[in-house]
Amino acid sequence: MKIAISLATLGAVLALAASAPVQAQDVPAAIYQDPPADPAHKASMEVVHIPTHGVAINGVLYRAAGPGLHPTVVLYHGLPGNEQNLDLAQAIRRDGWNVLTLHYRGSWGSPGDYSFHHVFEDAQAGLDFVRDPAIAAKYGIDTHKLVVAGHSLGGMAASVVGDHNPDLAGVAMISAANFAFIGKGATQANLATFMAENRESLTETADQMAAEAIAGAKDWDFVKYAPNLAKHPLLLVTSDDGLRGASDALAKADRAIGGAPVTEVHLTTDHSYSDHRIALESAVIRWLDGLSAR
Repeated sequence: MKIAISLATLGAVLALAASAPVQAQDVPAAIYQDPPADPAHKASMEVVHIPTHGVAINGVLYRAAGPGLHPTVVLYHGLPGNEQNLDLAQAIRRDGWNVLTLHYRGSWGSPGDYSFHHVFEDAQAGLDFVRDPAIAAKYGIDTHKLVVAGHSLGGMAASVVGDHNPDLAGVAMISAANFAFIGKGATQANLATFMAENRESLTETADQMAAEAIAGAKDWDFVKYAPNLAKHPLLLVTSDDGLRGASDALAKADRAIGGAPVTEVHLTTDHSYSDHRIALESAVIRWLDGLSAR
């Protein structure tokens, strides 16, 4: 018995079969595959304490496997830090990068007083830590290949650090919260209510946080940082959380300057990327791999 298949049907079947491996190839191997075993140079997790303005805040360095120096990402969490993106840190490490995570002053057991101003100072302290020659030698850090990345408030922190450090290999901002958009037009009462629901372990009061956010709206505007951020390759990841407008404005300003490449990725998910974690990891790792190629 012969079965007749039209050319159109056959083409559709072949296209469907071909699509599966292509989609699988879109996910970097570091998402699902451990690095080759290297008993002499194992991956490790190192507890570190980062000096900043008279105290030492808590940090963890995810050290990549393999010999020699490794490029390193300093990864900043948001407000208050419930989502630390540690799955992203692990995936980046499997891709051959060290990753430093940290808790700002006055948050999650780190000593000192929490404030947004201190967040930005502590973000810089994290970069200074991995740049320190003694630390770099101890943990195998390539100080010529440093990237700062952050989510939400951490994305704003990454922009502040990127604005002040022209020698970075790149800046990644994930659903970055721009204070100019948050503080503009907000009332003290409304913003304090929001802060009260997002404080968790933070030492600063909701009223103090609201007042600081409103006062900082003028200066903490990462779109204004475009002239300096344009010096770095930039990754802007956005979601359906209402924060995309500021990132789009930064990308437009950056391209108008004609600086380093800007990569934009939009994922249709919530602020925490709850159902797009693999997509988020893939976007970041593909971008990091592109930096390595450069």
